Amino acid sequence: MSWQDEQPQWGKKKGPSSPEDFIAALLKKIKDSFEGGGNKGGGSAPGSGGNTPSLKGGLGVFGLIIVVIVGIIVLRSSFYTLDEAQGERGVVLRLGKFYTLTEPGPHLKVPFIDEVFKVSVSEVRKEEFGFRSRSQNQKSVFAKSGYTSESLMLTGDKNVIDVEWIVQYRVQDPYKFAFNVRNVPQAVRDVSEMVMRRMVGNHSFDYVLNNREMMGSDVARELQKTLRDYNSGVTIGEVRFKDATPPDEVKPAFNEVNEADQDMKRLVNEAEQQYNNVIPKARGEAKGMIEGAYGYAIERTNIAKGDTSRFLSVLAEYEKAKAVTRKRLYLETMEAVLPKLSEIYVIDKEQRSLLPLLNVSPAQK
Repeated sequence: MSWQDEQPQWGKKKGPSSPEDFIAALLKKIKDSFEGGGNKGGGSAPGSGGNTPSLKGGLGVFGLIIVVIVGIIVLRSSFYTLDEAQGERGVVLRLGKFYTLTEPGPHLKVPFIDEVFKVSVSEVRKEEFGFRSRSQNQKSVFAKSGYTSESLMLTGDKNVIDVEWIVQYRVQDPYKFAFNVRNVPQAVRDVSEMVMRRMVGNHSFDYVLNNREMMGSDVARELQKTLRDYNSGVTIGEVRFKDATPPDEVKPAFNEVNEADQDMKRLVNEAEQQYNNVIPKARGEAKGMIEGAYGYAIERTNIAKGDTSRFLSVLAEYEKAKAVTRKRLYLETMEAVLPKLSEIYVIDKEQRSLLPLLNVSPAQK
């Protein structure tokens, strides 16, 4: 029988029950083919070229294996899956040119022609400046050593400040993220540091310390604008200050300045409190005195007007009966004056010597 009509021995047996058995049987057949185990007729005659069919049969099996392996590779490369939990999106290139964007789930692609880049759009990415966070025993540990070149900045009033901040962002456009900027995380770092240094340099030391949230919002807005101009495909979520302090070398002097500032504010508050206690009271007393004087003036004016009216009425009666009016006025005056005297002396104007005392003093109570 010629080698073309010979059927491989593994083809006459029952098929393997598992992939492992199949691979083992396949390897055994390859070995038998190269060792001449494929001839059942007891071997070929010397010099008759009996090894040629065995060699060709082995090469045929080897080629079949190659075809099977290539088929498996092609089949596997024809499918890909995007994970919904991780928010993956697929950027498909066909022959190196953008073809389409795919949503989460299983998808088909053309092997060796289509290339898929998986990009997560739900992952919140972050960049840290001035420190690095590491997980240790389920806790976050912050390492600052060696990162001062990122955090030391010069403020607008020529002071040095140590600023630590975090930038959080997400992918908005997978295609732009994958192909418009070569290294998006590095671009975010470079632009963030540029914007932060410019913002800090435009404000005073105290402003940066006391307005961190406002500074973070301004930096985030400026950073988003710049990255949008770059077509980076990312959106900034938050720029948060972790810390803003003076450098370690000047912290003692800075603390002394803070203590002096606190003392100044305390003294100012005490002075304002004293002012609020004394000034309103003095104003109230002054207003009371003014109102009292105003009332006294009205009272005296009214009394004067009343005395004038009474005098004019008395004068009119006096003009009518002078003697009677004069006597009446005298008696009324004595009636008003005598009760107020403690001792009374009566002297006859015609007498030239003292009369015996006449006790006309009011009765002692």
